[in-house]
Formats: sequence, structure tokens, C-alpha cells
Amino acid sequence: MLSALIVEDEYLAQEELIYLIEKHSQIKIKACFEDGLEAFKFLQTQRVDIVFLDINIPSIDGMLLAKNIHQFSQKPQIVFTTACKDFAVDAFALEAFDYLLKPLSEQRVMGVLQKLERQQQSSPSAEVSLPFSAKTLNLYHNNRIFITPFNDICYALANDKITHVFTEKGEFTVPFTLNELMNRLPNDDFFRVHRSYCVNLQKIQEIIPWVNSTYMLKLSTISTKIPVSRGNLKTFKALMNL
Repeated sequence: MLSALIVEDEYLAQEELIYLIEKHSQIKIKACFEDGLEAFKFLQTQRVDIVFLDINIPSIDGMLLAKNIHQFSQKPQIVFTTACKDFAVDAFALEAFDYLLKPLSEQRVMGVLQKLERQQQSSPSAEVSLPFSAKTLNLYHNNRIFITPFNDICYALANDKITHVFTEKGEFTVPFTLNELMNRLPNDDFFRVHRSYCVNLQKIQEIIPWVNSTYMLKLSTISTKIPVSRGNLKTFKALMNL
């Protein structure tokens, strides 16, 4: 059975969506949130198959939440539910499953629910919702492979089609992009703070105010300082309770 999360700050809209999902599908609603950050925290520890996501929500808006979900190793399907038409192009750039405009049409919602359930039935592995279980990553240095626990990774730096990975023991590489690396790392510990950097949140020792109201990050065992970009600043501040 598919499971879903609803992120919607309007009570009546949330209740209507719950009613339509329960009426027209077998999808189990696992939780509902009115706040983008609370939904993000939930998704860091809980797995769902679908996120019904409004765009204008508190803390972090729906588009920003969707961009972070898009980096998850196990991505739920995203169905945007919004009164605004202007974000449709951005939504599908994030590979959204569908885009429902408010006021919701019962027939339109029913069609989306049927598509979601048909997709599950047509996929042999769709009914198996296993959490991300790997705990190590193969890192490369001088033609040797080092099997490295995720917890040992401090940060990673993009370099075209390879990525430099830094641990307390030194610098290594992996033969794929930073985006592909993010898909392999547990999203509750690692966050992409910049287009070129992801960081292990558990390794942050100091958050230093920087130019244009951004931050530089000092890690506990690495001398290099990591920048936080303006585009990722709001989510980072929310994650770190700043």
C-alpha cells in the first residue's frame, strides 16, 4: 500500500485533500503538516511514497522543500497542490509527478490518485519500500579503495564528473557527481549547503557570519571553511535552529 504525507497550511484544503484521497484510493495518509520545516524533519527519518505539497507554506516554502526532497536517496513522488499557476515549469523541472490547482477538482484528483496506484502496480519493486540501508562508501586514493563509514565523511567538493571527499584521514575521490553522491548519503546527516559543497551536519563546530548575511562553516577536525550559499541559507538556518 502506498503511503503519503500532506503538507498544507490551510485547514479546509487539508481536510478536503484527506477526504478525496480516502474516498478514491487505498493510499494511507501517514502524517499531515502545516509547516515546511516540520515536514522536512519528518522526511529525514520517515519514508513515504508520495508528498502532496502546497507551495505557500510557513518556514520553508514548498518549492524549497521540493528541491531538498529531490536530493534524497529515496525520493517520494511529489504532487504539488497550489492556487498558483506560475510554478508549474519549476515543478516539473524537479520531476514532480503532477501539479494540482486549487480549488481542487474531484475528477482531477481522482485521476492523479489512479495514476499513482497504476504506477505502483506496474513496477515490480514498487511494493517494496526499503529504507536506505548502506552505511559505507567506497572512496578512492592512489588506485586503492577505502571502505569508509558515512560518519567519517566531513564534507565533499564537486569537481565536474568526479567529487572530492574529505575525511579526518585526508582527501579521496569518488567517480561521480556531487548530486549522485548526495543520492548515496543519508539525508538526515548530510546537507548540500552550496552548489559545490555538501557537509556532514554532525561535523559542524562553528557557524561564522559572512558577507551578504551568509555563513562560513568550521568543521570539528578539518581546517577548510565551507561556504553556505544564499540559495540554501533559509533551509540551513531552519535545520540548525538559527
